[in-house]
Amino acid sequence: MTSIPDRLQKAIENLYTAFHNGTLNPECCKQCAVGNILNKTDAWKHLSDEHGSLKLNYLGSVHQNLGMTFNGYTPLELLQIEATFLKACGFEIPLHHKNKRPKNPTGKAVLFEGLSAVIEFLCQLDQVPNVLDIKRIFEIEKDQLKYEFV
Repeated sequence: MTSIPDRLQKAIENLYTAFHNGTLNPECCKQCAVGNILNKTDAWKHLSDEHGSLKLNYLGSVHQNLGMTFNGYTPLELLQIEATFLKACGFEIPLHHKNKRPKNPTGKAVLFEGLSAVIEFLCQLDQVPNVLDIKRIFEIEKDQLKYEFV
């Protein structure tokens, strides 16, 4: 069994809690995926000029170049996480009132799509199998399968 890195474990716990407590909101910097990963803070929004952008601003670049991390994630990783979340929720990024957005951005189905995409991305960052991959639950050794026909 693959060990789950501490940063991934904490991120999943925060996202799971936010999803089930109704405190996951793609349009709020404290309640979006990254806001929740960073314990409901919005300090990360100063790393870029637009919510959902993949481009670090000056401050973000300085933090990135200094090797700073936030709950284990670099500034660029945080922007990638948030962009993944917003796209999977159906937003056109960066967020802007003229850009496409889902009809119900806080609907459970929309949030689940975003959450699933983020967890898959987080697992890729840490090079571990996707913890939400349902196929893994049903994996059985081929030699354990024996069919008997009547």
